[in-house]
Amino acid sequence: MIPMCLHAAGRGLLLLFAVLAGLQIAAAGTVTDPQHKCQDPHFSDFEYNEELTNERDVKMGEWVFKVTFQDCEQAGLFVFNRTSPATIEIIETAGMVLFGIAASDLKLSALQGSPLVVTATHVHEEKQFKMQTTLTFPDVADLPGTPPTLREIAFPPRQTNSKLQRMKRDWVIPPINVPENSRGPFPQELVRIRSDHDKNRSLRYSVTGPGADQPPTGIFIINPIDGELSVNKPLDREHINNFHLRAHAVDLNGNQVENPIDIVINVIDMNDNRPEFIHQIWNGTVPEGSKPGTFVMTVTSVDKDDPKTANGMLRYKILSQNPESPTSNMFTINNKTGGIITVAAGLDREKVPTYTLIIQATDMEGNPMYGLSNTATAMIKVTDVNDNPPEFTVDTFFGEVPENRVNVIVANLTVTDKDQPNTQAWNTVYKITGGDPTGRFSVPTDPTSNEGLVTVVKPIDYESFRTYVLTVAAVNEVPLARGIHSPRQSTATVSIRVLDMNESPYFDPNPKLVKLEEGVPPESTLTTFTAQDPDRFMQQNIRYAKLTDPANWLKIDPNTGRITTIAVLDRESPFVKNNLYNATFMASDNGIPTATGTGTLQIFLLDINDNAPRVSPQEAEVCEKPEPNAINITALDGDMNPNAGPFAFELAHKPLDVRRNWTITRLSGDYAQVSMKIGFLESGIYEIPIIITDSGNLPMSNTSYLRIKVCQCDINGYCTDAQHIMAAGLGTGAIIAILLCIIILLILVLLFVVWMKRRDKECHAKLLLIDPEDDVRDNILKYDEEGGGEEDQDYDLSQLQQPDTIEPDAIKPVGIRRMDERPLHPEPQYPMRSAAPHPGDIGDFINEGLKAADNDPTAPPYDSLLVFDYEGSGSTAGSLSSLNSSSSGGDQDYDYLNDWGPRFRKLADMYGGSDD
Repeated sequence: MIPMCLHAAGRGLLLLFAVLAGLQIAAAGTVTDPQHKCQDPHFSDFEYNEELTNERDVKMGEWVFKVTFQDCEQAGLFVFNRTSPATIEIIETAGMVLFGIAASDLKLSALQGSPLVVTATHVHEEKQFKMQTTLTFPDVADLPGTPPTLREIAFPPRQTNSKLQRMKRDWVIPPINVPENSRGPFPQELVRIRSDHDKNRSLRYSVTGPGADQPPTGIFIINPIDGELSVNKPLDREHINNFHLRAHAVDLNGNQVENPIDIVINVIDMNDNRPEFIHQIWNGTVPEGSKPGTFVMTVTSVDKDDPKTANGMLRYKILSQNPESPTSNMFTINNKTGGIITVAAGLDREKVPTYTLIIQATDMEGNPMYGLSNTATAMIKVTDVNDNPPEFTVDTFFGEVPENRVNVIVANLTVTDKDQPNTQAWNTVYKITGGDPTGRFSVPTDPTSNEGLVTVVKPIDYESFRTYVLTVAAVNEVPLARGIHSPRQSTATVSIRVLDMNESPYFDPNPKLVKLEEGVPPESTLTTFTAQDPDRFMQQNIRYAKLTDPANWLKIDPNTGRITTIAVLDRESPFVKNNLYNATFMASDNGIPTATGTGTLQIFLLDINDNAPRVSPQEAEVCEKPEPNAINITALDGDMNPNAGPFAFELAHKPLDVRRNWTITRLSGDYAQVSMKIGFLESGIYEIPIIITDSGNLPMSNTSYLRIKVCQCDINGYCTDAQHIMAAGLGTGAIIAILLCIIILLILVLLFVVWMKRRDKECHAKLLLIDPEDDVRDNILKYDEEGGGEEDQDYDLSQLQQPDTIEPDAIKPVGIRRMDERPLHPEPQYPMRSAAPHPGDIGDFINEGLKAADNDPTAPPYDSLLVFDYEGSGSTAGSLSSLNSSSSGGDQDYDYLNDWGPRFRKLADMYGGSDD
């Protein structure tokens, strides 16, 4: 086996010596396991400063190594001393004892082999703990001034045959420790890999794995000739904390001459990351008045450095507290867990509602000189507890209320409470503790203002109590905190004055019941119904009036309240229900304002025998022949028993044929049966008089008529003759309806005949004027312009006769009328003239037409001569006779009449043309 030599080079080997020193301390028995349970104070860890190298001197005040002392939560109670060496002094004691150079700069080789004795002495007890060890540094040959040598890693030996063999399981190559964030220079040699075959032939070395030929590539390189393994750049433990490489040795032909060996490179952590709080602002709460030791909250910070080293071990502390009231140290923090608790009493929300703490987290186990730190803010809100009772602003409150009023606020009670508003510790509940035995008041709380509203919940009578003095206590919705008691100011007095009001009179009793027999005659006194005035301290008069009296039987005296009858009381009246008749009366006083009250008088009417019985039903049917021919009847009596049934039934003696044809049989006290006494009775209607007598004291009898229809019956006993319909009869309303329908039909027929007759006459009417296209006069008259006298017109007067000779096609159709025509009426018989009369006969024609029109009853109120409307006298319009005069129109241009349409074209031709 080829021996493996280990040579330290650079700062990375300082950790190895720290391990050796730690082993020596443990062997001496002065330093215990760090995991040892803290039962007694003791020294635990020993550590060298990894920042130191052999390439420079150790400066004065720079720490070289440290020893951790477990004080078992007795911080500040131990004093540390060292006895040797003289060049080493204790520079800080904060749970860890740091040793540094005392006088001047020093080489690490000067401390080689120096004994170290450290004691920890309790300040109050006679206890002392000692640690003794020897400082062991690298060989002097390895210190600066001597050429550095590399650690060699040799391939494991193999058998003499040329076959490659697996490496023995127990051949373990120690890992190579490389600190992160090294400043170089790069490449920095780590180890040398060699094979015992390099003595007789040339070999080539190589490494494989992540960091070499696998991502991330280029971190580690190896000299293929001499096998020096170097790191090519700074390492970051937080990114990759170790590398697993495999070393290979081959000859120049590429043949493997050694089995590959595994090389583990550990990245040693450096304190290059500050602690980071999970939240920059932490919120917590603590109740006011909490005792010391009350847990508040926990803050947490994380450090990316190795938590197994001091680089990742955090310690917490409170830097500041704002405000510093009542003391500057109201809270403390567990330096390891970050838990915040109270350490002093006096938390009062009403004075300090919120505390702001600046929390610092430091690594290196809280070392302020070498550790990195960060801060966060803790906002601690002091929550409210009910430590302030409500207090009334005044001792006595005053109010007044009118009597008989409810749901009225009498007084507003105001309180002060220093607790947080709108919380259960601030909301006030008011309780009446005295002065209201009948429960006429309540004190609800206004949810907005927290005031107590003294409210009347039951009517108050001035005549009974004129004043009320209430005692009201104010409490919160939750009980007061322990040790807090309600002061005197939490109770107040409320003085309430009752105002006298005009109250309504009241009837007593109401309703009032009176029993008497029906049939009481008018002007009989029934009772006196009076009302009482509750206003005993007011002198007032009461007057009475009737409000409701459905049957109008009663009247009341307005001054005395005496009730008398004005009509006979009848129990059988429809206004009486269950023998009771109700009437209401009103009583009013003369106060200001006037007050009224109502009362009900109930009259219980006792029955007397004042109604005679009558037969029921009043109509029935039987067959001409017996089987069946019997009718069951009963009696109706408006009275009650014993003035009603049982009844006595008998047939009247007259007419004589009643008893001869019919018989009556009593079935029970209320029922009887009427049947035919003979075997056959002709069809018809028979009225049977029946005498019915009731059982009242002084019985009453009555003769009722039973109307019986005797008819022919079928096999089922139903009437079959036509008289069955008549037997039922028609009522008066049905007859009137039938007559009205008949009259309406007659009127409609008459109107239709008149309309048809007028329509026939209009179809045969003959109009006086012919079609406008064939009659020049008609064209002129169509514009309501009358012509001149007959001497100015040159046309045949025979055209005035009745145009009977005109061809049918030339007759003006029916419905075409001029605006100035007479209304269409039945045509009178005017005298007929010959087809061509002499012009001298025109006068006779007109006279005969006038006489016929005067005798025509259908003629309008004007005669036939007034065909055109009268335009009045003195018209400003000129005579139409001047239209053909050369003196009036010769100078005018009438051509514009052509633009007025075809109706004016003839005028335009007459007056607007040339001389031709």
